[in-house]
Amino acid sequence: MSLDETDLRILRQLQRSGRLTNAELSEQVSLSPSACHRRVARLEREGAISSYVALLDRAALGRKTTVFVEITLAGQSDEVLESFEAAVRRIPEVQECYLMAGTADYLLKVVVRDSEDFGNLHRSKLARLPGVAQMQSSFALKRVRETTELPL
Repeated sequence: MSLDETDLRILRQLQRSGRLTNAELSEQVSLSPSACHRRVARLEREGAISSYVALLDRAALGRKTTVFVEITLAGQSDEVLESFEAAVRRIPEVQECYLMAGTADYLLKVVVRDSEDFGNLHRSKLARLPGVAQMQSSFALKRVRETTELPL
């Protein structure tokens, strides 16, 4: 996909505020509304824009605790990895899951209400994930930086 500077300006504005109207966006990127609309439609069609979402305040919704969980699996076969990944996808508290290079096989970002909530999740779901040999959890003390904006 080839992006010019105008495309990048559009993407920068939309990732800051996906609720901009086409008129507001076109003014901010110095395009006519029709030209802006065509470009946004192309960016959506080509996959540069995958979706529009509302970012929720976790603390306001009672989800104040973030836990990073390193998981080492007992095996590395495709079947073990696929089974583990399918099970993780079914746990809504797992916000992110990455297959890693290094000492742990996977890194999970889990968001829960508090440590008691995490304990319940650990016992009822995480400890029962298929193929898990070892698990290490680290509680975040403070969120220093979190963004959804890609540097463009």
